[in-house]
Amino acid sequence: MAQAFVNSKIQPGKVVVFIKPTCPYCRKTQEHLSQLPFKQGLLEFVDITAASNTSEIQDYLEQLTGARTVPRVFICQECIGGCTDLVNMHERGELLTRLMQIGALQ
Repeated sequence: MAQAFVNSKIQPGKVVVFIKPTCPYCRKTQEHLSQLPFKQGLLEFVDITAASNTSEIQDYLEQLTGARTVPRVFICQECIGGCTDLVNMHERGELLTRLMQIGALQ
């Protein structure tokens, strides 16, 4: 069930971030991405604490990405890592380039 849930969220052409609302790194990631001009529906934050199987979701994220911590940021269907990875990617100029390549920005 956790696998189906996660896989249903990760889609081509979309940015999906798995979060816990009390996590400061998740909030920082949300703030960072929310400042960018995403097209409607192409940025989604998924609160894994809203599901009854949070631990199983994190276990599957670990299988998929090598880490069960949040945030887990997916661009298209590729996990780029967490908050620090996202910020580093942005500072290197790679984030905006990647988002433009997949057509996620206005």
